[in-house]
Amino acid sequence: MTTTTESEFGRIPEHREYDHRENTATQRRIDVATAHSGEPLLRMTWNDPVTGARGYLVVHTLVSGLATGGTRMRSGCTMSEVEDLATGMAAKTAVFDLPVGGAKGGIDFDPKDPRAVGVLERFCQAMRPWLDAHWVTAEDLGVPQHLIDDVFARLGLQQSYHAAIRRAEDPQRTLRRVHAALNAPVPGGFLLGDVIGGYGVAQACIGTVNACGWVPADTTVAIQGIGTMGGGAAWYLHEAGMRVVAVADAVGTLYCPDGLDVPALLDLRNGYGEIDRSRVPSDVQRLPRAAVIATAADILVPAAISYAITTDNVDHVAAKVVIEAANAATTPQAEAVLTGRGIPVVPDFVANAGAVAWAWWVLLGHVGADPEDSFQRLRTEMLAKIALLLGQWMLDGVTPRHTALDLVAANRRTPAPGDPLAAPLTIP
Repeated sequence: MTTTTESEFGRIPEHREYDHRENTATQRRIDVATAHSGEPLLRMTWNDPVTGARGYLVVHTLVSGLATGGTRMRSGCTMSEVEDLATGMAAKTAVFDLPVGGAKGGIDFDPKDPRAVGVLERFCQAMRPWLDAHWVTAEDLGVPQHLIDDVFARLGLQQSYHAAIRRAEDPQRTLRRVHAALNAPVPGGFLLGDVIGGYGVAQACIGTVNACGWVPADTTVAIQGIGTMGGGAAWYLHEAGMRVVAVADAVGTLYCPDGLDVPALLDLRNGYGEIDRSRVPSDVQRLPRAAVIATAADILVPAAISYAITTDNVDHVAAKVVIEAANAATTPQAEAVLTGRGIPVVPDFVANAGAVAWAWWVLLGHVGADPEDSFQRLRTEMLAKIALLLGQWMLDGVTPRHTALDLVAANRRTPAPGDPLAAPLTIP
């Protein structure tokens, strides 16, 4: 096994017991100031001794000594991809003014391979010094939450929020709160922890409808990806009365101009977010996977892979607004083309940040196991942010990304003595 732990910012911290009293205001100011650096705090590469798979950890920013970001697994995952995602996580936590920095894990391996669970477990074991004290991780592409929690349990870490939970005044009480919130049932037979991210994306779409003055029943949406994030968004958009006319999975695109029966399609998914075509109604058109990008819809929601919209396909985008549910869904060059065509892009670090914001609200005790409390808080915050982003776009032509980055800079200012942001992080 080869693990690179050096960066220009120092070495990986030793594995030791963490005393939350060490989290001083001075350290908080140092952590926050790091957010203004374009370089990540740490890049780490790991090689699996069994399969040869390569894994990566990038910690972009520490705030309060913590960074948060999921762990993904896909064939072809690269260090540059993980670094982009870690940068995005730092922006997400800043936009929602969360007391934590950004990180990301990634493994270049096929999640459908029967050896994938073993690869994930060995990766987490190698990353344990960070997972134990600094890195709060969760599900991501190819790694469902229940799987990463199973791995953490086998490693004696209980749950993937471990690095934060261990700092709590009463870790067992915090762990119970986290489990209760993640497993709270919501309408449709889902669990709150599985749909909260998609709910946030749906609220970003609804906020767009409000800003544009559209009628929900007349608004059409195309969604690339029907897994946890895309499926949750589709469900709540359907509930809001909007017409989801196209969804795409790894097999292809399903299209119906009158609107798809979203609940029925979600029931046909397998564990990889793929819809059983043998049970899809005959009036639903079966198109190539790439066709979803060119769907004539008011809103396009790329909710599957990173870099879904590039200079190779951006000219095919027929939507009026793009809302990034997937991390880094649009390349900078493609976004520039869309901007030039008058198509705003609501960036991922706003639109899909609902899951991370909610997780930290749970950890901090701001919400609990009542789903309506969580939905109300996320709805209120997301609608306000979308109104600001699209208001600036419509009034002054400022891109949503630029306005969102202004929020990041404002929320990650270096705090002055006595500023509440400089206070030590307290988890009840």
